[in-house]
Amino acid sequence: MAPEPNQLSSLSNPLATIEQLSTSSSQLDGVPADLESSLRFAGAQLTQAAGILLRLPQEIIAQAVVILYRFYVGSEGGSFRINAVKDVSAASLYMTAKISSLPQSTRSILNVYAYLLSPTSLLRQPPETSTKPDPESYYLSEGSYQSARATLLQTESILLRSVSFVTQVTVPHHLALTYLQTLGALPPTSTPKSTALAARTIAHLNTALLSPQLLYLTHQPPALAVAAVFLAAREVGVKLTSAEWWEVFDVDREELGFLVVALGSCEGWIRDETTRWRDGVGPLGVQELEVEIERRERESA
Repeated sequence: MAPEPNQLSSLSNPLATIEQLSTSSSQLDGVPADLESSLRFAGAQLTQAAGILLRLPQEIIAQAVVILYRFYVGSEGGSFRINAVKDVSAASLYMTAKISSLPQSTRSILNVYAYLLSPTSLLRQPPETSTKPDPESYYLSEGSYQSARATLLQTESILLRSVSFVTQVTVPHHLALTYLQTLGALPPTSTPKSTALAARTIAHLNTALLSPQLLYLTHQPPALAVAAVFLAAREVGVKLTSAEWWEVFDVDREELGFLVVALGSCEGWIRDETTRWRDGVGPLGVQELEVEIERRERESA
């Protein structure tokens, strides 16, 4: 994904074009659109879980998810049938952490992913299953580690070329809190309602990362922040101001309305997606994806 012609500011990101959103390498390779959305969702879940286990801040995790999305967008991007989402997830998180103040070693990254991808990890089991993780199922021998490390570094190189070495990702989380302070919704001494408002705002921004509409690739951080603040204030019952305050932050009513609807529908879509893959997340490897595609073809025959 190439940046916009004008130079990017610290509050803007390169956005996907209409052409990039209309088709993708995965669709050209025969991956149905709904399955593609499921694969992105699974990749985001995997990245989120790995980031938590590595004790990385949400800002770095969110940046890694956006980089993963950028890789698979457009006809010149990566394909799920060639580039396994588990490998791209690991490379995205490794690369994003590397250029932050909390770089992670390849061994740390690979140990965490080996656990998450093991059959007994909490990510790969149904929610009601209580099987304890089996250490033997995610132990990385020296040979396995070296092979996985080579795959990680190779995928990182492919990822960088695909996104044209544009690794800048501005996330709207801190921006949203700044907007709340500007609007007087976060007093110096916090109250239960102001705390709930801030928490709900951040929750909407985190949920938006999982949206099938790729909101982080189609809208700039200020617009996402304004929509999260607007929706959270309405849910918590905080009256911000009678004026059209969003225009102060360069967001028009039409964009705000679209984003509020999109954010509000995310939770329902995520519930449906989680129910759809009750036995864990969607296919994270190329072989798993091929099995799913073959199953669909047999059912439709």
